[in-house]
Amino acid sequence: MAMALCPRGANCAELAAQYRASWAGLSAGEIVLRLRDDPTAYRDEIAIGSAGLPRLVTRFRGSAVSEGRIAAAPLPAPLHYDARYDLRKRRDRQLSMRFAVAAGAVIAERGPGDTSRKPPLAAHFRTNVLDPLSALTAIRLELRRGNRGAFSLPVYDGARRFDVRARVLPEHSGDNAIHVELTLAPLAGFKGESSDDGDPDDAPRPVAVKFSNDQRLMPLSMRVSVYYLPLVVELTRWCATAACGQ
Repeated sequence: MAMALCPRGANCAELAAQYRASWAGLSAGEIVLRLRDDPTAYRDEIAIGSAGLPRLVTRFRGSAVSEGRIAAAPLPAPLHYDARYDLRKRRDRQLSMRFAVAAGAVIAERGPGDTSRKPPLAAHFRTNVLDPLSALTAIRLELRRGNRGAFSLPVYDGARRFDVRARVLPEHSGDNAIHVELTLAPLAGFKGESSDDGDPDDAPRPVAVKFSNDQRLMPLSMRVSVYYLPLVVELTRWCATAACGQ
């Protein structure tokens, strides 16, 4: 049975949470996720800062924002996606996408300030797609509608095109969470085809995600293998949107 967005009298439109990431058991970073959605629109924000060995190696930090509309269609309709990030050798990088309607389809185009150095993928790879944060909104929408089966989402991150294939797992006894198995299936832009950031692996990558089994449907944890070692992200605290990350 589908769950309501908020119980009567509650203000659940804005949610914020802080997460800790570990890689091979060692501290890897902190993440802050802010989500705002209502029956017609959404805004997702994420901020990531590396820690421990990953910080020494990469100096990575980044943030991203996605906004769009929610309608009767199965998928949300993104309007824009903007990300900023720093790496050791690449400072003040920007990824910007705008979703433009053309000939009855929606095409992801590069927006103002984008610093990508390689050409975008062919238009058919950028048509009727979701950005990575809108994909999170789409998963939460499917769960909210009561989908406890399998579904697939077309995702384009500005350089790579892949499908996110989701399968909701049976309930775990005594575990009040929704377990979702995700598989990131590469389609284009991998193995250096159009990435500014090296040679990303083009093998399908499984990701295990747990969501809160309540009206929030917030991610509680995520586990994925990176360089054959486990990267684990776990919720550390809920917080007010203005104070999260402080």
